[in-house]
Amino acid sequence: MATYRQTLERMFELQKFGIKFGLDSMNGLLSRLGDPHRGLRCVHLAGTNGKGSTAAMLASVLTASGRRTGLYTSPHLTTFRERIKIDDEMIDEGEVIELAREVWEAVKPQSPPTFFEFVTTLALIHFRRRQIDLAVVECGLGGRLDSTNVLTPLVSGVTNVSLEHTEHLGSTIREVAWEKAGVIKPGVPFVGGRLSEEALAVAKARAAELDAPLRLLGRDYKVRTTGSDVLGRPSIDYQGVALNLQGLQLGLAGLHQADNAAMALALAEALNEVWRPASGQPDRPLTEEAVRRGLSEVSWPGRAEFFAPGAWPPDGSGRAPLLLDGAHNPGGAAALAAFLPTLGRRRLHLILGVMADKDVAGVLGPLTSLADRLHLTRPAYHRAADPETLLTRLTATLGPPTCPVALHQTIPEALAAAASQAEAEDLTVLSGSLFTVGEARAHLTGVTVVDSN
Repeated sequence: MATYRQTLERMFELQKFGIKFGLDSMNGLLSRLGDPHRGLRCVHLAGTNGKGSTAAMLASVLTASGRRTGLYTSPHLTTFRERIKIDDEMIDEGEVIELAREVWEAVKPQSPPTFFEFVTTLALIHFRRRQIDLAVVECGLGGRLDSTNVLTPLVSGVTNVSLEHTEHLGSTIREVAWEKAGVIKPGVPFVGGRLSEEALAVAKARAAELDAPLRLLGRDYKVRTTGSDVLGRPSIDYQGVALNLQGLQLGLAGLHQADNAAMALALAEALNEVWRPASGQPDRPLTEEAVRRGLSEVSWPGRAEFFAPGAWPPDGSGRAPLLLDGAHNPGGAAALAAFLPTLGRRRLHLILGVMADKDVAGVLGPLTSLADRLHLTRPAYHRAADPETLLTRLTATLGPPTCPVALHQTIPEALAAAASQAEAEDLTVLSGSLFTVGEARAHLTGVTVVDSN
């Protein structure tokens, strides 16, 4: 029998087939496996930013309410097992081996699936076998033709829409919004987050066409930030259709998490309205206690995650706190840039590694304008831009950086350099890609093997 490492290597070889839009291949593979997605009760989420955080908060609230909850997200930071969880417990290695073997047996060699199709299929079988109450499923890319869109959810949602993956999703906000609105299903309640005017018009039109009840941030549910703790974790007031709660403490840092938390609660409320317990199962209503506990206890590593002084780098020489955040597109970078000044640190030491196929200037611009020292680096991943390229593209678009710049060929080298320069009253931030954050977390936490993405 294959080992866990061999199982992953074989799956990751499928990445050579790239991205394949369309559901025919996915439906064929699922059919040969007995359609494990049929009857799976789920919430389906799309969006440019925030869908992972929203999914994690929703899953945490549902678990706190007593529902056995699956969570499917991507990509992972340090281990493949992060992608597939039940009640915040990662799938174990033995289950990955067994399920992958089963999926391979159903693969047609002449028409192999993409990596994402394979993993999505594995997750759906896992959820069915473990007899979960509900799955929270995050789209991989887009929505309409994403592999996860074989599902018929109880509730669907889109967090927000910005230009991204334009080679696949379209070159305008309207086109991208149309792809993401593909998660809207006939008669299925739809929850919209902070949508721009163009994206909102698309969502409204699609929901009306499909007779999908529509719930929107600012109209049907509202959120107000009332403060933040020393780690930048907001407390919020939420007003929804049935819930009206004050002083909810979030477990995730960043002002943008207020919107994500509100959308998670709006999804939970919409779900509660259509939820019918399975035969013989008790009802599990959404309670204030479950909401408070779920939002405060949620964990979502690599998203505004702090490492205390002395906890980094591995030798403990850091004198300033370190913040890891996976902002990898202009919207995410802008949200991080808005959050950093609220932390009140004297100087900002910024470590950035970005994928070459991203809008490098759009990611770097909002952040480098705040930096007192800039460290450009790259994760050990084939899509990553080398630091020299990052500096060239930044300079060509925005002009030369106004602060000192250092180029580092590895993330450990960049972390060590920043640690040696940052004083106690400063802040070091590492960002630019989830791949950069994942490799940094592995280095800082002593993980010796990082499952490839």
